[in-house]
Amino acid sequence: MTHEPLLLLVLDLTGTFAFALNGALTAMRTVRLDIVGVVTLGMITAIGGGIVRDVLIDSLPPATFRDWRYLAVAAGGSVLVFALGRWLRAFMLPITVLDAVGLSLFAVTGASKALNSGVGVGAAIILGTITGVGGGTIRDVLIRQVPTVLTSGLYAIPAFVAAAITVGTERAGVYGTPAAVGAAIACFAIRMVGVRFGLNAPRAPAPGAAGE
Repeated sequence: MTHEPLLLLVLDLTGTFAFALNGALTAMRTVRLDIVGVVTLGMITAIGGGIVRDVLIDSLPPATFRDWRYLAVAAGGSVLVFALGRWLRAFMLPITVLDAVGLSLFAVTGASKALNSGVGVGAAIILGTITGVGGGTIRDVLIRQVPTVLTSGLYAIPAFVAAAITVGTERAGVYGTPAAVGAAIACFAIRMVGVRFGLNAPRAPAPGAAGE
């Protein structure tokens, strides 16, 4: 078992649980998979981004496989959704909210872990962003959808902002619970404003639109 700072561990496991719920709900609502498919998609959504980050910073085996709590939380959240699927459809938060929660928390923990591994400021911000968007991207690919990160301008951008705040506060020596929570809230708020008002970054013109 790894011995991470308590703050990082709590944020990481909370993000893992949120993404597990998101992936499992997506499996049930979008493609209606069986229990194996629901649990698999939930777990991959929950742990995919962290695995990608750990591979890139050469932290092997990834934290997911060094600490049983990650797999337990991911599997538990996925099974919970499958077991209470009908009830959750009426009372569970929308999939986009869960996605935003996981995105926010993973961007913060990913950036902090990357910076602590010894990489530079820019690399840590990029790796934090990858941690946030990685699980959702793998989820979308598996259900044969264009990944949200490629179609929504306010998906990777909020994760980048959270990662930048995290790295900046750590470098300034003021990183702690308030800074981590503030960075996550900033990411969540930007993402949900984008969802609520349909905001996106500028897009490329449609084929044939040039000169019209």
